[in-house]
Amino acid sequence: MSRGIINWSQLRCYSSLPELPHCQYKTPIYQGPDYETVKLTRLAPSERPYYKKPLLIHEGHGQWLWDHTGRRYLDMFAGIVTVGVGHSHPKIVEALSKQISKLGNTTVIYMHPQYHEYVEKLKTKLPEKLNVVYLVNSGSEANELAFLIAKLYTGAQEIISLQNGYHGGTLATQAATGLSVAKYPVPQANGFTHIMNPDVYKGPWGGSQCRDCPVSHGKNCPCIGNNCQAADNYFTQLQNAFKYSLPSGKPIAAFIAESIQGIGGIVQYPKTYLSKVYDFVRSKGGICIADEVQTGFGRTGENFWGFQGHNVVPDIVTMAKAIGNGFPLGAVVTTQEIAQVLNKAMRVNTFGGNPLACAVGSAVLDIIEEEKLQENCFIVGTHLLHRLSTLMLDYPTIIGDVRGKGLMIGVELIADVETKEPMAVEQVLDIFEDIKDMGVLIGKGGVHGNILRIKPPMCVTKEDADFTVEIIKKGVENHRDKYIKNKESVYFTAV
Repeated sequence: MSRGIINWSQLRCYSSLPELPHCQYKTPIYQGPDYETVKLTRLAPSERPYYKKPLLIHEGHGQWLWDHTGRRYLDMFAGIVTVGVGHSHPKIVEALSKQISKLGNTTVIYMHPQYHEYVEKLKTKLPEKLNVVYLVNSGSEANELAFLIAKLYTGAQEIISLQNGYHGGTLATQAATGLSVAKYPVPQANGFTHIMNPDVYKGPWGGSQCRDCPVSHGKNCPCIGNNCQAADNYFTQLQNAFKYSLPSGKPIAAFIAESIQGIGGIVQYPKTYLSKVYDFVRSKGGICIADEVQTGFGRTGENFWGFQGHNVVPDIVTMAKAIGNGFPLGAVVTTQEIAQVLNKAMRVNTFGGNPLACAVGSAVLDIIEEEKLQENCFIVGTHLLHRLSTLMLDYPTIIGDVRGKGLMIGVELIADVETKEPMAVEQVLDIFEDIKDMGVLIGKGGVHGNILRIKPPMCVTKEDADFTVEIIKKGVENHRDKYIKNKESVYFTAV
């Protein structure tokens, strides 16, 4: 067996699997510490591995990752939706090497050309009024800064966000996050209100035409044209928050939402929902923040930014992850008027906008354009969504929903068709582990952890997509057969 190619005959129960798509790149033999040593020396107990049998990854190239044994995996999760243009892209390697040989670090107290060049390039991707860029190091830091700006600008304190949304792990961003599994049992920061999540699959309202997705979940939709009943009903829940939960007559600071919820399980809102919310929030004195940490940089396919799919223009946009292809980089972009409020005190960011980050960020933008990766997200993502949707027909009592846009896709595993009860955790983890053992790496999300998250590097191909579908199908079949045979479950029955 040549190194980097899976010997499928050594894998149990997988004799009918398709061949792993070809990769010309050959990884060198791993020379690091052995597997057990690394496993025993995890730096912190909270840094739990993703799998029952953790992976020791040592090299990546494009959409591929290699473990310490030389085995190759198709990365359909891109780190955590972080590697936008592919692992170890040669243009990024070149830009980073060239820059570090000249100047590795300086801060915004000085000027340097990379900062200027990158910021100007980034601004061309945004609506004209969003022309002030603050460079930071992560999505959490970007959202923290956005909250500060909003409070300073409006003079108000209340931030509104959605249940099931995720915005980071710092004090304020954790308070804005609407997922219990992402919250520590300590007092939360004050001034945050969560409103009902406009989930057209699991929520009380919504149907097949409500969300901007190439495939339908089959639920009847009473909407006509742009008149979305679900959007109206969920919008009423926002109005009720102002009526019952927020101080009467007082302005709010901001509303924040992901354009498509990521860690929450690729939840898409009714098409006209955000435009209604943006108008209402502004009428109450607040500003609107678009969290593009996962949806930005072309991932949704038709647009460079997720908010463009909702026909809205935010007052602040936050971004990270794919902005640096894995290099620590984030940004907050806003208007000249709003940006002035940060002059009220001294603000210094030691590493934000350093020359290395700017060189990488600039290379990322060039690669997206040169390799037409946004277009690839649309073409391959639409193909993958349609292929995955066939699994809903084959296994309707296991796969409740397939949704998403571009290469931001979720597959929801269920235990009951009518109630949409999530599949039991141990069963999800079995399927998740099986998919990994068959050579594909995906993510999981949702408050119950029952949604398979597929968000690969944007350079994946239709062949990669087809392989992924076959592996997920085999994983579902393995566990359907397992639970029927053992009579542990009566609902693992395919049509």
